[in-house]
Amino acid sequence: MSDDRSRPIEKRPREIKRKFYVIDFNYRGGPPAMVLENRHVLAPDTGVLDPFPRRGFPNYPEPPRFVFGGTRDRAPRDLEMYHHYWLVSDRTKAVFESVDLAGFAFVACDIRLAKGQYEGPGYWLCDVVRVLDAVDESQSRLLVGIRDDPNYRDFDKKYYSVVIKGGARLVFRDEVIASAHVFRMAYMEATVICDDVLKNACKEAGLAGIGFRDVLKLPI
Repeated sequence: MSDDRSRPIEKRPREIKRKFYVIDFNYRGGPPAMVLENRHVLAPDTGVLDPFPRRGFPNYPEPPRFVFGGTRDRAPRDLEMYHHYWLVSDRTKAVFESVDLAGFAFVACDIRLAKGQYEGPGYWLCDVVRVLDAVDESQSRLLVGIRDDPNYRDFDKKYYSVVIKGGARLVFRDEVIASAHVFRMAYMEATVICDDVLKNACKEAGLAGIGFRDVLKLPI
């Protein structure tokens, strides 16, 4: 007679919990030498490229035309900030699309040098278009308030802030994020969040100019 008690206990694999990061351009090194020479054609009222009132891009009458500085100036890296959008290289676009195609929108740019012939990579304006209300407020450490300043677009609406004494931490609800790898935070829309899948893909591709901050250890 066999003894069931002698059977080895099968251990279930431990579920690996996703990690999340604030993804942004890297501030080190100062701004690159670049000028958008047709910004008043693209945004005739303000001269500022802005997705308001909805994420993505309007139907620009012509491609954005960037002029990069000379050889002694810092050239744009794989990701730079321009107004309310990112400016990204061909290879950054390829990585973003391979990980989360639906999370991004792109507009191709024309590039030239102030002096000489441009022979570098193509560049694109990029916007993260997915916005999720995914914060678990009961598990997070952040400021939740109602905007009382009429100068803000979200006046009289709910907002988040991570600028608090002692630092902030963000915990997200997995059931809301589901299979997404990148998103903007509802109530703090300027902040872009990515998971470790996108972060690792950027690192493996050697992309320069991108910064990642652990959402559980946000600075003051």
